Amino acid sequence: MSIRLPSVLGSIVESALSPHPVDRYLELIDPMMTWRDLRAKVVAVDRPTSRTVRLQLRPTRQWTGHLAGQYVQFSTVIDGVRHTRCFSPANAAGERGDLELTVTAHDDGFVSRHLQENAHVGMVVGLSPASGEFVLPADRPRSMVFISGGSGVTPVLSMLRTLVAEGYGGAITFLHYARTPADVAYSAELAALTATHPSIDLRLHYTRGAAAEHFTGEHLAGIVDFADAELFVCGPGALMDAVERHHDEAGLTQPLHREAFTLAAPIAVDPDAPVDGELTFLRSGRSATNDGRTILDQAESAGLRPDSGCRMGICFSCTAIKKSGCTRNVLTGDTDSEADTQIQLCINAPVGDVEIEV
Repeated sequence: MSIRLPSVLGSIVESALSPHPVDRYLELIDPMMTWRDLRAKVVAVDRPTSRTVRLQLRPTRQWTGHLAGQYVQFSTVIDGVRHTRCFSPANAAGERGDLELTVTAHDDGFVSRHLQENAHVGMVVGLSPASGEFVLPADRPRSMVFISGGSGVTPVLSMLRTLVAEGYGGAITFLHYARTPADVAYSAELAALTATHPSIDLRLHYTRGAAAEHFTGEHLAGIVDFADAELFVCGPGALMDAVERHHDEAGLTQPLHREAFTLAAPIAVDPDAPVDGELTFLRSGRSATNDGRTILDQAESAGLRPDSGCRMGICFSCTAIKKSGCTRNVLTGDTDSEADTQIQLCINAPVGDVEIEV
């Protein structure tokens, strides 16, 4: 269920319900009743391998679809704290109905392991609109080569499904790397696609056991129309680096697309934003006078080294639990005064006193 309100009326309602957004009140009635927030209900759960869970999600009306290869920010509450991760839909592009996510539970994956063990029909999760530049070119090339490893299969599978739905007539080569045959989450579908579409060349390689294989240029041998192909790679960093290294050393001229986050310059302080209060880092026992910069920048200036990656709010590697206080998202301007919530250090700045577990 979702609520439609004219923007002016909506602003009045939000002002009247301050300090909390209107969706915080609507969710008390029904967590799928939203005005601004994009959410989804899990309507089906499958566990195709021992390490994966496949979720079929039914989004609220704010969902506008995705381009093949893009990702969404998926959030769920675990032990009272909201955690956010990025996952790529496996659906073909243009589908406005249910959304399919397949999550691989890694040994150190707190959220992925929680979902693999606890995901169930009826649970409600948060979503963001789809984003990302790892997408098919608008002008489809004559031939395409998809290379994926592990959970990287989902964005390239979305591309493959999209091309099949379009009736694409070019040659498609699909290389996938998994630990063992039992770890290929879409083995049945991939086999069925190759059986019904002779233009699809499926090549599976396994990285564990006596016959373990890792990417080499020889795995690209014999590809139809390879000179006209564009390459797409998504998977563990070692796989993407190996493909890129071969692409450069072999002097390949075809475009190479890879799913990766790039570093950004530190976000500038908004000169009009209020700057006051004390920033307390609870785990380290340190504190700093708020200077208006992001919490990540201020933590680093205080001599701390929290995990961080893209500094753009994309990779979610710099999250920490805010115990108390108000923060402002420097990208959107939104403020958050909820306690015991997980926030991203690289895109949030303190508004007054803030205590955070760093």
